[in-house]
Amino acid sequence: MGGVGDPLEIARGALAGEQAWVVGGWLRDAELGRSAARPDLDLIVDGDAESAARRVRSAAGPGSAAFSLSDDFGAWRVVGPDGAWQTDIAPLHERGLDADLRARDLTANAIAQPLGGGEPVDPTGGLEDLRAGVLRMVAPESFEADPLRVARVARLAAELSLSADPETLVAARARADGLRGVSGERVFAELRALVGGPDPVGGLRLLEEIGAADVVLPELTALRGVEQTRYHHLDAHDHTLEVLERAVDIERDPGAIVGEGRAEAVRGLLSEPLADELTRGGALRWGALLHDIAKPLTQTPIDGGGFGFPGHDIAGAQAAREILGRLRASVRLRDHVAGLARHHLRLGFLVREQPLPRRAVHAYMVRCGSVAADVTLLSIADRLATRGRKAEESIERHMELALPMLDDALAWHASGPPPALVRGDELAAELGIEPGPVLGQLLEEIAAGHYAGEIATRDEAIALA
Repeated sequence: MGGVGDPLEIARGALAGEQAWVVGGWLRDAELGRSAARPDLDLIVDGDAESAARRVRSAAGPGSAAFSLSDDFGAWRVVGPDGAWQTDIAPLHERGLDADLRARDLTANAIAQPLGGGEPVDPTGGLEDLRAGVLRMVAPESFEADPLRVARVARLAAELSLSADPETLVAARARADGLRGVSGERVFAELRALVGGPDPVGGLRLLEEIGAADVVLPELTALRGVEQTRYHHLDAHDHTLEVLERAVDIERDPGAIVGEGRAEAVRGLLSEPLADELTRGGALRWGALLHDIAKPLTQTPIDGGGFGFPGHDIAGAQAAREILGRLRASVRLRDHVAGLARHHLRLGFLVREQPLPRRAVHAYMVRCGSVAADVTLLSIADRLATRGRKAEESIERHMELALPMLDDALAWHASGPPPALVRGDELAAELGIEPGPVLGQLLEEIAAGHYAGEIATRDEAIALA
């Protein structure tokens, strides 16, 4: 790498002549030949981390910032212009570099290299483990020092396509309960990276295997063994993970599922930043993960065998809010994911009404609100992951409705509803009525008629009212 936007070159210039080392993910990813989404850097300095951070910030130029990360450990962070990269700088362990590296979580992260270049320092055999495709703990005590590292094993194994060695899994499992003492913000950061990674299903299964999911996401493990209707081929747990896989498929290659003509618009939608460092695509993954989360609470036997789940959309919206609240996610993300859970059944309920009148399309847009396009994609993922009785027929009928609805929802997202033909106060004056529920109903009727193409002018709107 190189250039003014390269955090490594910026740090080398700012800290020239000082004892400093690159550690952790930068070296790990370089060894694996991986290009990170954002070139973040971790440094150790034999000196004052604050002074080093301020010099790196100065070298980075306008738009950069430096701030303290930890009063206890003295670490600082520098964020590059427009948040393009970040560099974390920590002071050297009081017992030296070897002790610093041996206090880390995994051997893959316990590698250092002089900032100015030179041979790597690898006291725990991290390079050999990486070449063997193994994720190995530095020592069992590393999980006790920071229980979040238990969850990190699952996240990094999935993210890096590495196999956690058996002793590491045993040690992680034995200490998973320690995650109860980790703050929601830190847990969410780890889960966000796992769910947003290249293999979220693999990561979640490993999270369950080591007992961490029972602590940080018990609602997911509660879905195990929850039997569904004969139209499902999986229990609620494995169905949820398959919906997540299909949502990832849509995000990665929308054209293969919704058609190349819609692919660019879907990519644009899912790449929009939403909240908590997530795009709408990342939030769609959380919607897939939590859309059926209330099924254990609503499971009801039905005639003919199997179970239904009346109201699991409403209960699921509330559960999604509570889960993301526990994880200290933003209100915006809670609202968005709750909306996905609340409305994920709505399109399926309309399949039997095809061909759908334009007023029904308008009602769908209004009721789904800001998640109309997103939840339409979720409904497609959900339908593709439901392959029990009459699966092919059901998928075909669903897609016949979902694809044109997606076109309408994408247009609604891009441009919003058509502009009002008449304002509420004007309509009230024309009709001689007071503001209130009746006026609201008339305005809704006018909006539906306008969207359906039944009326097009102010006079027609008033006549309809």
